[in-house]
Amino acid sequence: MRKYAVFILVFGLVISVILVLIPLLTAQSNFIKIDFTHSHTKAFCNSENLCQDYEIVCNGENVVSISPITGAVVQFAENWKDPRNEEIKNRLC
Repeated sequence: MRKYAVFILVFGLVISVILVLIPLLTAQSNFIKIDFTHSHTKAFCNSENLCQDYEIVCNGENVVSISPITGAVVQFAENWKDPRNEEIKNRLC
């Protein structure tokens, strides 16, 4: 009878450890998942020629996120024209 009780105790502990480890391992694999293929910076300018840099994170051709880069702002003169063509200015990924 005593061997049976020890077996049940050990079996219960093994099952408990497995039930705790499976969610932890699953959460860990989601933590290291990479959701992007590349990133780059791009300046966006308003009608007053105030331009700010943003980091654009892409997954292929899809935008994952756009975040402003703190302190990366420049004010150009009133007569300044953005030299980039429309495709470059408008394309994100």
